[in-house]
Formats: sequence, C-alpha cells, structure tokens
Amino acid sequence: QVQLEESGGGLVQPGGSLRLSCVASGSILSINAMGWYRQAPGKERELVAIMGSRGLTNLADSVKGRFSVSRDNTKNTMSLQMNSLEAEDTAIYYCYADVIRSVIGRSEEVWGQGTLVAVSS
Repeated sequence: QVQLEESGGGLVQPGGSLRLSCVASGSILSINAMGWYRQAPGKERELVAIMGSRGLTNLADSVKGRFSVSRDNTKNTMSLQMNSLEAEDTAIYYCYADVIRSVIGRSEEVWGQGTLVAVSS
C-alpha cells in the first residue's frame, strides 16, 4: 500500500511563510502527477498546485505569485512553499499523487491525511 505523509503545517501570522512537505512511501514504481489540494470548513476541496512527472506545473489563480511547488522524483517527495499568507489560505492541506505501482502501468490516486494551516493574528 502507498502512503502519503504531510508535514509542516501550523499557525502563522498574515504575511508569513510556511513550507509543507509530502513523502510518498510503499511499493512505488513511479509517480505521474503530484500536487496539493486544500479544504476549508464548509467549502469544497480545491486544487492548489499540481506538477506532472516532467515538471509541468499548474497553480490556482488565488496562489499564483505567492506559492510554489517542487518535486524530487528520486525521493518521491514534494514541497509547497507558501509566502505572503492570507487568512483566506486557512485550510487543511492534502498531498495528492497519481501512483504507478507495477509494470502493468495502471495508476492509482493516493491522498495524504492532511495538515492544518491556520493564518491568523
């Protein structure tokens, strides 16, 4: 079974920065797309950023210019650097990965348990 483990969440003041990390472990042959989603109370889960295996990246309009993502395919890790944080960024952030586990090539969507980011004075 493949697992994703997030870390780095916490409380930060408006205008501050946080860096979230995600580590994929288990039986992994390769990972296609890998990214971050977030969900605030009473709202639907939304895409924050996603990156393909070749580096093609999409960011939500609300975080462009403030957030960035990076991947290390050799370590199956991904980071989300969050700068100029706003109260509206408060949410549970989930790591996501589309994982290939065998040579058959069929992929599976895997989600982390989430880590809370709270932006408040």
